[in-house]
Amino acid sequence: MKKIGLFYGTDTGNTEVVSKDLKKKLEAILGADTVDLKEIYKKKKEDFEAYDILILGMPTWYDGELQGDWEEFIPEMEQVDFSTKKVAFFGLGDQYGYASYFCDALGVFADIVEKKNGTLVGFWPTKGYEYDHSKALRGDMFVGLCIDVDNQDELTNERLDKWIAQILGELGLK
Repeated sequence: MKKIGLFYGTDTGNTEVVSKDLKKKLEAILGADTVDLKEIYKKKKEDFEAYDILILGMPTWYDGELQGDWEEFIPEMEQVDFSTKKVAFFGLGDQYGYASYFCDALGVFADIVEKKNGTLVGFWPTKGYEYDHSKALRGDMFVGLCIDVDNQDELTNERLDKWIAQILGELGLK
């Protein structure tokens, strides 16, 4: 099995904590050294090109702002050929404080992957969330797992476990 590239960007450390937990949970199922965990800071398109499976984690800030390192990565990401890649997203957001921008970053980056012919996996139901709008919506699903550590942290572990089972099935790794 080829390695999975798990890339994240963080300012407060919350996305890093979730990313490390995700790596630990994935490797408990797939085996040691099957997931490369990488912070997006100063990465290049070649870093993505090394993987057929990508899991991308990002927070959405304030009124729909992107995390700085992810925002700087956009020109690199737009050069990646995603046509042979499967990509899963997870994001952190505040559904009450920023209900009109909940997990918008997922939608912004999913749009790039879709335009570059990538295959998205890991769509997640909107049930159980309270928000007004999100760029991460595709019909009645989010393009990836949305996590709200500010308001629903008690659901994070359960949501991660269910999402992991789902994406492993969609990737044919389960």
